[in-house]
Amino acid sequence: MIAPQDEPAPGNIKVTRWDWINLALQTLISDGVESVRVLSLGQKLGVSRSSFYWYFQSRQDLLDQLLAHWHETNTKAIVERARRPATSIIMGVLNVFECWADERLFDPRLDFAVREWARRSDDVRRAIDQADDDRLSAIRDMYRRHGYDEEDAFIRARVLYYMQIGYYVLDLKEPVEARVSHLAAYLRSFTGQEPDEADVAHFMRFMAAR
Repeated sequence: MIAPQDEPAPGNIKVTRWDWINLALQTLISDGVESVRVLSLGQKLGVSRSSFYWYFQSRQDLLDQLLAHWHETNTKAIVERARRPATSIIMGVLNVFECWADERLFDPRLDFAVREWARRSDDVRRAIDQADDDRLSAIRDMYRRHGYDEEDAFIRARVLYYMQIGYYVLDLKEPVEARVSHLAAYLRSFTGQEPDEADVAHFMRFMAAR
C-alpha cells in the first residue's frame, strides 16, 4: 500500500489522501462497501470529485487501498505478535492476546466489515481466506516452536483464533475487565499449562498502558 500523502491536493487545502481513506474506512465499517461512493464521500469532506482523482485512479483504486490497509493492520498485527520471540508458550499467547486487547492493533469492526464485503466480492473472499490462513499459520508455528506436535499446534491455533473471531461475529458485549478476570483460565485452556503470577502481571501492565 502506498502511504497516504501528507500534502493536500491543490484547491483543497484541508483534504489529504488519508482524509479520503479514513472516511472511506469509517463508511465501510458503519454502512458497508456499497456506501463507499466517491460523490457521497466528497460531499461529506466538502470537496469536489477532482480532489478524489488527484489521489486515486478510480473507486476501485480506493477500495483496493482499503483492503490493503486492513491487511497491513489486522493481519500484520497478529502475524507479527505470533512470531515474536517468547520465553514460553504462555508468553507467546499473551503476545497474540495484545491484538484482542487493543483495537489500535486489531480493529474487530473493520475485520467484520471486510468479511461482510467478501459476501459480495470473490476477490475479497480470497483475500479473507488468505488472511485467515496467514494468521492461523503464524499461530500454529508459534505453538510448534514451543514443542507442540504438528496436529496439536494446528488444533490449538484454530481454537485460539476461531474462538476470538467468533467472539466478534457474535458481537458479545462482555466488558474487557470481565474477560481479563478469566485470563489465567484462558491461558490454561489455550496452552495446557499453568500461568504464574508474573505472566498475568505482565499482561496487566500492557492493559494499563493502553
